[in-house]
Amino acid sequence: MTNDFIGLAISYVYAISLLVIGEGLRKLFGVKPDLTRKVIHIGAGMWAFGVLLLFRKWEIGIIPFATFIGLNYLFYRYRIIGAMDTQDSSPGTVYFAISVTLLFGLLWRPEGPVDSAPIAVAGIMAMTWGDALAALIGRRFGQHKYQVGSSVRSWEGSAAMFIASTVVIFLVLLLLPGSLLSPFATPLSLGWALLTAVVTATFATLAEAVSPHGTDNLSVPLTAAGVVWIFMQA
Repeated sequence: MTNDFIGLAISYVYAISLLVIGEGLRKLFGVKPDLTRKVIHIGAGMWAFGVLLLFRKWEIGIIPFATFIGLNYLFYRYRIIGAMDTQDSSPGTVYFAISVTLLFGLLWRPEGPVDSAPIAVAGIMAMTWGDALAALIGRRFGQHKYQVGSSVRSWEGSAAMFIASTVVIFLVLLLLPGSLLSPFATPLSLGWALLTAVVTATFATLAEAVSPHGTDNLSVPLTAAGVVWIFMQA
């Protein structure tokens, strides 16, 4: 239990550091909020591995992300952190914390005997890297637009989403099961991990394309985790 409380302390220090870095980039170096928001987004998502490393009880391990459901809502509602939320920002940061909390709460059991943490992390990484790079590449290089309902995307951004999601999901499924961070998860063969990653990235890209502004932080990780779960049952 003591180690779990140390993990909580480290988690909150890490989260505060991300916010400080984001604000520092914005105020000191003039980095635009759409970029600082993605820096914080990626940094927060990568803390999934910190959670796996530091906590032995899932009930304690989900507390940091669960806490930020409420905190991110306050940040969004009152625009407290300029590096995260501007006047035209969506409540995507709130959805981010909800999806991570749900996935870890449902799938992560570090004390065994069966641990589905790789499924949760695969979904989180699709959101962390795929969604972030889709937005960044789409804004910078997105010359070919398309619209689904109220969602306007670019083919360049969707391509970045698919490629990034494929790579990160593949690496998670290949390297995480049976490792120190997820010793009770069932390892996958290289071929099965690759096939799962490609199919999952396809569905995650489709989810990102049709999701209204901000809701992709819910639809992408939950869709990706659901597809990986199905493949794991085969």
